[in-house]
Amino acid sequence: MGVYLSTPKTEKSSEDGENDRLRYGISSMQGWRSTMEDAHATYPNLDKATSFFGVYDGHGGKAVARFCAKYLHEQVLKTKAYSTGDLGSSLQKSFLRMDEMMCGQRGWRELSGLGDKMQKVTGMIEGLIWSPRSSEANGKIDDWSSEQGPHSDYIGPTSGTTACVAIIRDNQLLVANAGDSRCVMSRGGQAYALSKDHKPDHEVEKERIVRAGGYVQCGRVNGSLNLSRAIGDMELKQNKSLPAERQIVTAEPDITTVELHDDDEFLVLACDGIWDCMSNQQVVDFVRDQLYSETKLSAVCERLLDKCLAPTVGGEGCDNMTMILVQFKKPLEHGTASKDHPLPSDQKGESDQQQADTDSNHHQANVESSQHQADADSN
Repeated sequence: MGVYLSTPKTEKSSEDGENDRLRYGISSMQGWRSTMEDAHATYPNLDKATSFFGVYDGHGGKAVARFCAKYLHEQVLKTKAYSTGDLGSSLQKSFLRMDEMMCGQRGWRELSGLGDKMQKVTGMIEGLIWSPRSSEANGKIDDWSSEQGPHSDYIGPTSGTTACVAIIRDNQLLVANAGDSRCVMSRGGQAYALSKDHKPDHEVEKERIVRAGGYVQCGRVNGSLNLSRAIGDMELKQNKSLPAERQIVTAEPDITTVELHDDDEFLVLACDGIWDCMSNQQVVDFVRDQLYSETKLSAVCERLLDKCLAPTVGGEGCDNMTMILVQFKKPLEHGTASKDHPLPSDQKGESDQQQADTDSNHHQANVESSQHQADADSN
């Protein structure tokens, strides 16, 4: 059955946590896929004032997603921009830094230890043989020392991952995204898209791809990758005349910054295994309904994963699924976005477009406004 199992693996890995500002729950499920390639990071106390949450949806293997879950938040903390309060720059630099760190002997060994069993054994053996060059380790602010070995010229992994990260500090929320994992907020019951999917046939993405020497065929980069931004996929980042931000595929994230208000209820960060099956508003509605009777946030995530799971193999609902639910500590009330803090018009349009895209691609999605219906009819 190729990349699919004969029966889905519905066992879930779930956890809950909280601090004085928020509560969170997470759940992951392998589903119909033959392997689990999702990873996640939950750090409600990245420092005394900051929380960090991230989902990583791997493709071509699990190693790059696991690498990001292990190291990306650490790089955010170590950047000079973070120490000066520039969270946006720290996120941007950290996304790009992941690609740099995965190259060379050190990168190869780290990825080997996060891959399949054979890779782990090989990586452990080389870890005993090859040691950092002390001269290169000195002075590196991130302490990522280089190593000598047979893979010193390793250009980086051919596999990759999406990355969707949320940082919360006081009343400020930043979301950094590369790929098609997604972050959506409920503002008074209205779905508020905090990220946009990066697909090769989008005009801005396609322009960069072509200028870098690539092409888009059947909605895929060079006829292969159905994402235009991702961490990893280094064979698509080898144009030496261009910076990382302008490669065929780039790890550079889009960053959205919003000020949190009293009617902001919760965040959902999830891989596309969720968004393939439900629109932004459908996810928000489902979570809100659950929260009136369920206090355990991971249980809400688990129920949504079960709802998205396809009854038979093939089509939507057969992907790995990972969802993080972050609830701000304030009462949940019925209603829509408040008059004092309505959805910004540009963000509202972006949310509508993502929902329209989902509705057109999934037979279970319902048109949720007259504008959506008009868009669907015109198409």
